[in-house]
Amino acid sequence: MSDSFEMQVIARIRSDFGSKFGVPRQSGLVDALEAAVVFEPPYRNPDALRGLEGFSHIWLIWAFHQAQRADWSPTVRPPRLGGNQRVGVFASRSPFRPNPIGLSSVRLDRIEHTDALGPVLHVRGADLVDGTPILDIKPYLPYGDCHPEAEGGFASEPARPTLQVELPPTLLERLPPDRREALREVLALDPRPRYQQDPERVYGFSFAGHEVKFTVDDEVLHVTDIQ
Repeated sequence: MSDSFEMQVIARIRSDFGSKFGVPRQSGLVDALEAAVVFEPPYRNPDALRGLEGFSHIWLIWAFHQAQRADWSPTVRPPRLGGNQRVGVFASRSPFRPNPIGLSSVRLDRIEHTDALGPVLHVRGADLVDGTPILDIKPYLPYGDCHPEAEGGFASEPARPTLQVELPPTLLERLPPDRREALREVLALDPRPRYQQDPERVYGFSFAGHEVKFTVDDEVLHVTDIQ
């Protein structure tokens, strides 16, 4: 029996996030976020997706390609606990794992068949950086994958918007209309690391081809520039 397995990248995500900063901490938190799953050439066979159109949600199994370390640690510091309390790596969704594998449940908006790229999956609610390699795709099964009685441990409460977003209309107009609500929802969830609370600090991240700058004072996030 082999102790290692070779995996192939079957697709890559195309999303509005150019870096890890700003990405929602879990999938499904911002349904307004649009992304596309573009298959690699060997896997652009429409037959591989036959029947998938009947499912409203899918699982994406992917690789933490920007968060790999030579050695793994048995404990990590989850952002949910403020980044200063350790728990076991297998009790967390930290990217720093023995195998850098991620799992996201996303809404399948539609399947587009194109001449240039083959079938493309348009999804909502993804928490992946642009270019993230996808290892597998599976349909979400409500009767088996949903457990309303499940207990969530230290993360039992879902993340909710915590900040009031002040976004001047003149800056908002620099974004495409179909990206504006998604940005507002991402900012309201407070993308800062939990241990950074400096009201003078200017934060920034890449979103939809723009650089978004902001500060946070108490519970109000002020967008200062969109370049």
